Amino acid sequence: MKHNIIWLIAIFFIILTSPLNAKQTPHVQLAKVYAQQQPVNHYLVSEKYDGVRAVWDGKQLKTRKGNIIHAPHWFTAALPNRWLDGELWAGYNNFAFVSSLIRRKVPNHENWQQVEYLIFDAPDLSQPFEMRYQTYKTLIESLPSMHIKVIEQHHFESKSELDLFYQKVLARGGEGVILHDKAAKHQSGRTAHVLKYKPKFDAEAVVIAHLPGKGKYKGMMGALKVRMSSGVEFNIGTGFSDAQRKSPPPIGSTVTFQYQGKTKYGKPRFASFLRMRDQL
Repeated sequence: MKHNIIWLIAIFFIILTSPLNAKQTPHVQLAKVYAQQQPVNHYLVSEKYDGVRAVWDGKQLKTRKGNIIHAPHWFTAALPNRWLDGELWAGYNNFAFVSSLIRRKVPNHENWQQVEYLIFDAPDLSQPFEMRYQTYKTLIESLPSMHIKVIEQHHFESKSELDLFYQKVLARGGEGVILHDKAAKHQSGRTAHVLKYKPKFDAEAVVIAHLPGKGKYKGMMGALKVRMSSGVEFNIGTGFSDAQRKSPPPIGSTVTFQYQGKTKYGKPRFASFLRMRDQL
């Protein structure tokens, strides 16, 4: 009897910890930053859409962290039984809308009508990206769904051609571009085979509060709460040295920060501290 109980406990533990019951984190590729001196002719280039990363594993739509996205059945019904990687996108400056939408356990069908699943890869360890692109482009374009689309890839021979495309993307509200090595096979994690080319801007804001740090920053400043001349308030939590966290810019001082575009509410995205403005 004792052996039977131990055996049952062991079986239960195996089932509970098996891959079928664990949250599976997709093996996604993450881009490094493009260095402008790099040649461009061995890359395929596409617009970088400001959406929510979504992986289709052949059965379910998931975030890059492996959390299930509860999309309506009609949204995913046409998707094939193979791995796809892309962005859930609802137009420029609508990241917050999509981010809120995918957190719902019960999908809002009306709001999902505004969303597109923009595919930029179909990971296959045996094929280079250029071949993968042709394969998934043909597949996706044959699907009976207006919500699933391919992100078009472009080939450029020179940096000037790349920059012309880059400026056009920014002019229409885009976030930047992605360069994907044509000959590279899929590799999970941060890789130099995929590069992001995005603008960075500088601006100033007045410090209105010091927010306490947590974890390794306990007892120090965790973030600055700042206000821009437009009245927009937000926090800056990165870009500081330990010395600056111990002795942060005083309340009322003006700081310069770097950011990558703004939300539709006017808040800088990915704000990072640069320096305190000279008060003289």
